[in-house]
Amino acid sequence: MTVPSAEPAGPQMWVRGPTRQQPTAEQVAPQDVATAPRPAAARAGTSTAGGSGRPQRPRREQRGALSAEGLGWVGAHGGAGASTLARVLGGTDLGCAWPDPARGEPARIMLVARTHADGMRSASRALDALREGRHPAGMELVALVLVADAPGRLPLVLANRVRILRSAAPVRRLPWIAAWRTGKETGRLPKQLFRLGALAGTRPDGTGERR
Repeated sequence: MTVPSAEPAGPQMWVRGPTRQQPTAEQVAPQDVATAPRPAAARAGTSTAGGSGRPQRPRREQRGALSAEGLGWVGAHGGAGASTLARVLGGTDLGCAWPDPARGEPARIMLVARTHADGMRSASRALDALREGRHPAGMELVALVLVADAPGRLPLVLANRVRILRSAAPVRRLPWIAAWRTGKETGRLPKQLFRLGALAGTRPDGTGERR
C-alpha cells in the first residue's frame, strides 16, 4: 500500500528495504521520537551452527507468504492497545512488528496507536515505512486505529496531528474506555468499537466471521 508522508523520514523502522527521501508535512526532533516497533525478523533472533559460535543470519522471511485469512493487530508503539483489541475483537496480536511471511501471519493489518503526542509520532513513522516500501510484500493496511489516551477532547495540537494522519491513511478513533484501565473488557462498549469490529470482520466479543 502506498500512502503520503505524515512525518519526516526517521531511523530505519520495522523492516529493512528500499527508502526514498521525500519532503514531509512536519518536523519532529529525533529525541522526541517514541520507540519504533521491531522488524518481524527480530522475533526469530540468531543461532549458531556446528558449534563454531559464528552467528547465523535469520531465515529469509520471504520464503513464506502472508495469509489472506484473518486480521493482524500491530502496535505502533508499546502500550498502544493492540493486544486488548485482539482479545476483544478477535484476530492476531502481532505485537510491535509487521506480519511475518515465514509464519503465514495475516496480510491484512490494523495499525494501533494512542492519541498522545509520542503515539501519533510513532504512527507517522509507521506510515512512512509503508510509503517507502519497508514492509512485507502483500501486506494491506486496513486502517490506523487511534485509541484515546485520556477522557475528554483532544488538545488542539493533538487534534491537528489526527488531521495530518487522516491525509495519509484511513483512521478510526476509539474513545476512552475506563473499564479497560482496570483490565475489565466486558460491559457496555462504545459504538465506535462495534464499527471497528465490522471493519475487521468480527464482533466486539471476538466471535464474528473473519473476512
